[in-house]
Amino acid sequence: MEFNVIWDNLGIANDFMFGKVMQDASLCQELLQRILPDLDIDHIEYPETQKSIRPDVDAKSVRLDVYVRDGKGTVYDIEIQVSDTKELPKRSRYYQSMIDLQMIDKGQYYKKLSPSYVIFICPFDIFGRGRHIYTFENICKEDTAVRLGDGAVKIFLNATGRQEDVSNELKAFLDYVAGKESEDVFVRRLKEAVNEARKNREWRHEYMTLLMRDQENIEKGIEKGIEKGIEKGIEKGKLEGRAEEIIETGYEFGIPEQGILERLQSKLGISRQTAQEYLARFGSQVR
Repeated sequence: MEFNVIWDNLGIANDFMFGKVMQDASLCQELLQRILPDLDIDHIEYPETQKSIRPDVDAKSVRLDVYVRDGKGTVYDIEIQVSDTKELPKRSRYYQSMIDLQMIDKGQYYKKLSPSYVIFICPFDIFGRGRHIYTFENICKEDTAVRLGDGAVKIFLNATGRQEDVSNELKAFLDYVAGKESEDVFVRRLKEAVNEARKNREWRHEYMTLLMRDQENIEKGIEKGIEKGIEKGIEKGKLEGRAEEIIETGYEFGIPEQGILERLQSKLGISRQTAQEYLARFGSQVR
């Protein structure tokens, strides 16, 4: 794998590159304002990229691409997702719960929970309706005019949308994510930021290290899978060999098939169905 070539071709749709570019608070603020035009986002406080949340030793930890607050305390998590893993709705639920855990400490009132937005930017249509944007809030099923008002919002952006459902400014950004050319001023700034990021030796080294670590983990996983497969094959072979011995002995001493089945189950700890399969396979060889 030629890591340098990969780095030189990274674009905004890569989560590592996206996180680095969004360290520029002005770019992050502009993006959020385009996604949420009805909000008045005056400034972004403490942009935090690749934020890790580890609730406890047993719970699944998460690493957020871009985690920021605005001047009113509203929290935004912005994620770039290039592959459709079929689990994004559930992942958005988990991310929002982890963010909530970060907001209040033990003994504090729930009213301390600030509004939060979990935003996924995708180059695919997760819901297949052709929309550029899907926004979800908790509402009453029986009366959709009634909102729960818990302050939790989930947004899924689709860079391949076909409907005229977003502003030209947001569409220009989504077109850029999809790899299309644009003369939009904000998109030009993003392009420049990506080009500058590629020149950053520290970020290059960090990305190469992560990429090599991921490659090593994949290779270890493959090796471990092969080893497990071999072990299972050996165990299966031993089990089948023992089953064949029991069946041969049973027929040799004239034990009825019902008795052989019972011996297979008790000696090998297998189900009745498996015992019958073994008897059908090996019994025909010795009868």
